[in-house]
Amino acid sequence: MNVNYETRYASSPEAVKKYDTTQLREEFLIENLLEPGKINMTYSHYDRYITGGVVPEAPLALEAIDPLKSDYFLERREIGIINVGASGSVEVDGTTYELDHKDALYIGQGAKKVIFKSNDANAPALFYFNSAPAHRAYPTKKVSRAEANKLELGSLETANHRTVNQMIIGGIVTTCQLQMGMTELKTGSVWNTMPAHVHDRRMEVYFYTDVSEDQSVCHFMGQPQETRHIWMQNHQAVISPPWSIHCGSGTSNYTFIWGMAGENLDYNDMDVAKITELR
Repeated sequence: MNVNYETRYASSPEAVKKYDTTQLREEFLIENLLEPGKINMTYSHYDRYITGGVVPEAPLALEAIDPLKSDYFLERREIGIINVGASGSVEVDGTTYELDHKDALYIGQGAKKVIFKSNDANAPALFYFNSAPAHRAYPTKKVSRAEANKLELGSLETANHRTVNQMIIGGIVTTCQLQMGMTELKTGSVWNTMPAHVHDRRMEVYFYTDVSEDQSVCHFMGQPQETRHIWMQNHQAVISPPWSIHCGSGTSNYTFIWGMAGENLDYNDMDVAKITELR
């Protein structure tokens, strides 16, 4: 079968305090997203968010999975896609959108036929996607890496000099609730999203890429005064509940894709946790 999915249920912060390493990883870490010839998804009960990966050696069609109880995947959903591999394309109801490395595509509610393709099966595209419920249809739109709204944040002195590429976000793409972007850390910087924060109005998923084979990223989560950590490798994702901080530090610089959905579309809606008060 080319389309696979698993379901993750919501966990309370009180329960997570008692999780050991294995249980923490089983509940929040998403492994093996990108497998040749497959579409893999994780359906989370946090805001009914779906995290997925597609590696099309031959064309692969996006199909509805059982939890959706729908005739087609985007009947009541929207989706954002970022290509982290070689060049490929996404066909949406007969219109083809070419996606080079780190280009993004938003597809609104109601698109019936979505097909992922690689330009070269020997150097396939690697499509990472996030999907959230949608209440109305908005136009499909491609956003190249060059077209992203770029924010230069942090500094080398604090090891968090980074470029935030806002891609599927208000002002660039109109969506119901989905937001996505990509943060690239500069050489010599390893900390992302510091100072850490929570946003109780939204959940989030982090996907780590550009992590060298012999390097790792330590992702931090949990309530600000009750933090936990998960060691992660390249092309793995992690679910971040609304009550949890979400930040990480790598053993080298890397890139991560952030995606979120929930109560509002205000990117700056966050409750910052002071660095000196984290526990």
